[in-house]
Amino acid sequence: MLDQVGELIREVAATVVLPRFRHLSTDEIAQKSPGDLVTIADKESEQALTRGLTALLPGSAVVGEESVAADPRVLDRLGDAGAVWIVDPVDGTNNFAAGKTPFAVMVALLRDGEPTASWILDVVDDHLTVAELGSGAYRDGVRVKTRTDDPGADTLRGVVATHYLPEELRKVAASHTGAFGEVTKGRHCAGYEYPAVALDEQQFALFWRILPWDHVPGSLIVQEAGGTALHLDGEPYRPTDSERGLLVAANDDIWRTVRDTLFPDTSIL
Repeated sequence: MLDQVGELIREVAATVVLPRFRHLSTDEIAQKSPGDLVTIADKESEQALTRGLTALLPGSAVVGEESVAADPRVLDRLGDAGAVWIVDPVDGTNNFAAGKTPFAVMVALLRDGEPTASWILDVVDDHLTVAELGSGAYRDGVRVKTRTDDPGADTLRGVVATHYLPEELRKVAASHTGAFGEVTKGRHCAGYEYPAVALDEQQFALFWRILPWDHVPGSLIVQEAGGTALHLDGEPYRPTDSERGLLVAANDDIWRTVRDTLFPDTSIL
């Protein structure tokens, strides 16, 4: 099924998403909430993926970003028994709508609430990163593994996405980012940030708002590549979690170094 889903994602990206890149009219872009855009490509991509995924796995349910936007009760399906697909039809929509990269199409499969497989397609560069629980992570068919050492905070590169961080945590984190080799605010595309950790292009990423379509696919990829994805208090991340912060790192030691450097007083977490 890994290959079948990958082929479906590539087909939808090629026929629905990519043709509209830099060709959207103003009436094909809307605002779901302040600063949160949706395009006709998001809607049509989700519809096509939903049809294809449920055909591949009859009886499965789908939790898609746009279906949840239309009816928040759809999110309750994450706790369903059996097979549930999580779909992000265009991750990085604001980039896509602005005619910029990166943006991606992402899918994950839950079975009885547990992530068992995930797919992230970099649409423009046509890189497909996949993971299957217990079987590792792969980029374009080649197995990827995160780094195993911890070279120290002053050489680490990563993302601290501050936009949704509570004010107190934002201030504390900002006062300590200078201890790292490089800290950015990210590329506004989780479909870029997670594979970048798996490929050692960066060693960590910190998020606060953790909607399932943004973070379930990538967290499984990082974990299957050897990395770590935990809440800031060290508790495991669950697909039903929406806040509490999520720190993703190349390995356990780097995770601890990043968390303790950003938040020396862990009692505030």
